[in-house]
Amino acid sequence: MTTWQFEEYVVSDPAGGPYALTTGPDSALWFTLVHSGQIGRLVPGQEPVHHQLAPDSGPTVICTGPDGALWFTQYRAHRIGRITTAGEVTEFPLPTAQCGPFGIAVGPDRALWFTETAADRIGRITMQGSVTEYPLPRTGAFPSAIAASQDAMWFTMNQAGAIGRIDMDGRITVHELPTEAAAPVGITVAQDGTVWFTEIAAGQIGRRTPDGQMTEYPLPDRSARPHAITTDAQGTTWFTEWGANRVGSLTGDGNVTVHDLPTPASEPHGITVGPDSALWTALETGALARLAPTAADAKTTSSAVPTEKRNLS
Repeated sequence: MTTWQFEEYVVSDPAGGPYALTTGPDSALWFTLVHSGQIGRLVPGQEPVHHQLAPDSGPTVICTGPDGALWFTQYRAHRIGRITTAGEVTEFPLPTAQCGPFGIAVGPDRALWFTETAADRIGRITMQGSVTEYPLPRTGAFPSAIAASQDAMWFTMNQAGAIGRIDMDGRITVHELPTEAAAPVGITVAQDGTVWFTEIAAGQIGRRTPDGQMTEYPLPDRSARPHAITTDAQGTTWFTEWGANRVGSLTGDGNVTVHDLPTPASEPHGITVGPDSALWTALETGALARLAPTAADAKTTSSAVPTEKRNLS
């Protein structure tokens, strides 16, 4: 059985707060520093680069836009940001004050779609900065993460115990979860159109198939507080366990595997497939962690070898 290995790359001091990350068009890892108000860039083996925003802006989720730039939410500044690979920053104020933008993703229409947690709205912003907002049919829903399917956007409604779907014309459909008060947060859409999401309060991973079948998978540790989620090229679902200091995986047949992070209480948040096809997660205590099998043909395992920690800050 092939084992897996963690490597940690320190990218800030603990006060910086790495939160979310994505693979950029330049094959580097771009990440947010939610506490210090920065956007970071890392090429493994090189020094991380930090781009300073307003210190209290709270950059949160980041994604690669269709224009070759990185787009991100500013949760505390209530703006959408854009940064080029050369480090040029543009910021777009939003029409609704104190709306708390959080999740962001590219839609099938090549616009950026985002959630407004405090305003119960889904937003859409074009490359030119034109913003449209769509009210949810629920109040106090706290829309959180958002992801694209082939023809729509899917998002979690953290305080409503539901996931939502918004068509490109703005029509919203709400899908209740089987478990009450599950508090979904992260969401991703696999290549086959299956929607996967985390239930942070229930300690479960949820799945909704294209034909509407909803399934929930309890984790071995129900207090793990699963947070962010993604899928890899093989169709395996990966997620962070913020409350248990682990990264987990879930196969299509329901097999769950968990990997303990080597640094205690490292607070894993965002997770993505990196430019090297490994899994990368942002640790709020100041590092990015890389998880990869020690052999190229590895698919699932339940063990991990000791970490190698690299200080690049």
